[in-house]
Amino acid sequence: MKIKHIIYLLFFFAFLSCEPEIESFKPSAGDADFSSMIAVGNSLTAGFADGELYRSAQLTSFPNIVAQQLQHVGGGEFNQPLMKDDYGFGNRLVLKVVDGELRPVPAEVPENPENFVSIYDEEGPFHNLGVPGAKTSHLLAPGYGVLNQYFGRFAKDVVSSSVLSDAMIVDPTFFILWIGNNDILSYAMSGGEGETITDIDSYSSLMNIILNELTSNGAKGAIANIPEVTAVPFFNTIPSTGLVLTAEEAAALNIAYEDVPHIEFQEGPNGFVVKDVNIIGGIRQLKPEELLLLSVPRESILNEGLGSEIPIAQEDYLSEEQINNINNAVNLYNNFIENAADNFDLALVDVYTLLKEAETGMYFDGINFTTQFITGGVFSLDGIHLTARGNAIVANQVIDAINQKYNSSIPKVSVTDYQGIIFP
Repeated sequence: MKIKHIIYLLFFFAFLSCEPEIESFKPSAGDADFSSMIAVGNSLTAGFADGELYRSAQLTSFPNIVAQQLQHVGGGEFNQPLMKDDYGFGNRLVLKVVDGELRPVPAEVPENPENFVSIYDEEGPFHNLGVPGAKTSHLLAPGYGVLNQYFGRFAKDVVSSSVLSDAMIVDPTFFILWIGNNDILSYAMSGGEGETITDIDSYSSLMNIILNELTSNGAKGAIANIPEVTAVPFFNTIPSTGLVLTAEEAAALNIAYEDVPHIEFQEGPNGFVVKDVNIIGGIRQLKPEELLLLSVPRESILNEGLGSEIPIAQEDYLSEEQINNINNAVNLYNNFIENAADNFDLALVDVYTLLKEAETGMYFDGINFTTQFITGGVFSLDGIHLTARGNAIVANQVIDAINQKYNSSIPKVSVTDYQGIIFP
């Protein structure tokens, strides 16, 4: 054998011996103790979807998905206050074909009385303390279960318990806190009428009380920030310039509004006509950057002249000023949350950036997910809360934040293992 051939063989065997070994993923708790994990928050934490809290959606809430993954690293029991069926208090929406169109409509299933009965004595205590409708102040309010039937059904004592006091019963070693969305969302959903945004001083004071209590026994945790409230489908499905007219229809409306100089129609897209008590005449057209609520009756727009002959009510849209109020509040809250994560040495879950990315699309398992209503895959039929897949996306974001902060190796989930919108 020639010398050069021997040299080639030596190089070949040396190459084989130097091939890198692929290390298998080894789950690890890192610097955290997950033996008693709780989640505290509102409907987003509870697993609310499609306009209601119901059993199968609770089972795919993001905290329950996280808790299942924590089983790989010493996580303990994660007990949820499950509804008895998939219709909860009877407000669930489903997709049906109506007048040849696919629309979310009430499921119209009779209420199950068992869903309204207290379950604490038989099933408590609970680890998921997500309460639909809860604002930050509500977590600290004794007797909140009297005012909120979602909490009332699983509170230890409906008259004296607060959400936070019940959360501490299990002596948590780890917590996930996501609260503050409703402090802004309630204002947005009312069209800025009748509801106010919790001011930043009040919000920060309340949050410091909550965080001091949650960490009082040495628990570690993760805190999530507030998504861009006005970016959800509830505010972006009906376009503000969605009044599409023929030349004849535009001419007829111009005659009808000839005494209102700041209203003018043309062929094609136009701003809807809305009430506005802040201007002379009390009516105007929506600007392109303003937002109509999804709750505006679509049939009334199509068949009854709502938004053209009949002005849309002030509580059914968000003006430029109101949108600015909302966005400013989100920024202030998130600045506080970022600082609180540092001050309390917590993992920061950046849901704001995550859902901003979804506006233009994000890929999981080869599927594009967006914030588009119904077809986007992230948001459920109420246009505000997440689908099971949306919860899986958030759960992975939570896991990433925990792994980074606490040097843990918690495995993530495959988003497409979970259910999207159910089509008929």
